[in-house]
Amino acid sequence: MDQASPPFAAAVPDVTAERADQRILCGDCLDLLPSLEAGSVDVVVTSPPYNLGIAYRGYRDRLAEDEYLDWMVRVAGALRRVLRPDGSFFLNIAGSPREPWLPFELIVRLRPLFVLQNHIAWVKSIAVGADSVGHFKPVAGRRFLHHNHEHIFHLTLTGDVQLDRLAVGVPFKDKSNIARRGHAQDLRCRGNTWFIPYETVQSRDAKFNHPGTFPVALPRQCIRLHGKPGATVLDPFMGTGTTLVAARLEGARGIGMEIDPSYVAVARERLGAV
Repeated sequence: MDQASPPFAAAVPDVTAERADQRILCGDCLDLLPSLEAGSVDVVVTSPPYNLGIAYRGYRDRLAEDEYLDWMVRVAGALRRVLRPDGSFFLNIAGSPREPWLPFELIVRLRPLFVLQNHIAWVKSIAVGADSVGHFKPVAGRRFLHHNHEHIFHLTLTGDVQLDRLAVGVPFKDKSNIARRGHAQDLRCRGNTWFIPYETVQSRDAKFNHPGTFPVALPRQCIRLHGKPGATVLDPFMGTGTTLVAARLEGARGIGMEIDPSYVAVARERLGAV
């Protein structure tokens, strides 16, 4: 494959679907992003392919590492152009037990383009004492622990974007801290570990036949944390439209880009039911 070519199995025609507050574009995000106005997006929430060999329909998720990183840098550069100066880019990505360095290799490559303002650990399953909550994909063998979390890198252009931390806050455990420390309400910052488990599903149909969905609660929390009412939210790897569903639920305008027409069809159906 030519290094400059997008790593997709086949080109597909661009199809645009307008649904009032949500806009869906079908095609390669590198072809579609130049059509957006510079500085027009408040929040980017996305989970790109992880390059771990996941079985997507229209994308080859197993590139040489440098090829994948070069491609992601190109995508990030295009996102930088459309992000507002006070915008937030929430990048969800994970490594694997055999390839743990990939997320960190990528974030270092993005350093010339963005400031890493926050690094959030998305916890999908956790054990406390003898109890456990949430779900994980088991890891075979005896060398590695089960992989129970993923990364959310919060990137900004300046590093000083003001957030609404209490919009995703949690009540104080020790209520005496409310008055003693001068808090106006029973809420504190959630911190940079977010426990957001998947709902239990019994089949791929329940995940819209997509191998890499995330819970709606995840992009909702990102949008709330950014804290701009009526924000414009972009997901350049929309998949089945989870970020756009979250945007609608949060009263935000959404723009989704997806190369696979079958996933675009699912996203349209999901938005019609919201």
